[in-house]
Amino acid sequence: MPVTFAVDGEFLFTMVDQKPKTTTALQRLTNIAQQPVVSLLVDNYDADWSQLWWVRIDGEASVVESGLNWSLAQRLLMSKYPQYLADPPIGPAIVVAIERITTWEWSP
Repeated sequence: MPVTFAVDGEFLFTMVDQKPKTTTALQRLTNIAQQPVVSLLVDNYDADWSQLWWVRIDGEASVVESGLNWSLAQRLLMSKYPQYLADPPIGPAIVVAIERITTWEWSP
């Protein structure tokens, strides 16, 4: 599922924002509570295959609804995504302690 995210040191942050969703009981939050090992894939697709690349981040996630990590997640996302300046995310934050980063890029 697509998410907005920001990285700070050894942590990746994403938050539940106000974009329309069918429910506030999001499956991703339930999944993390049941199994906190997660992966996030960031990719760049281009018709010019020489521009293809991806980065996979693996780690252990936790869900926070207040506190320092929640505030940091909100601040980092607002500084990365101008859309959040007018409508900051206010839902739970997902904090991923990065354990491994794997990369790939096109190489003929």
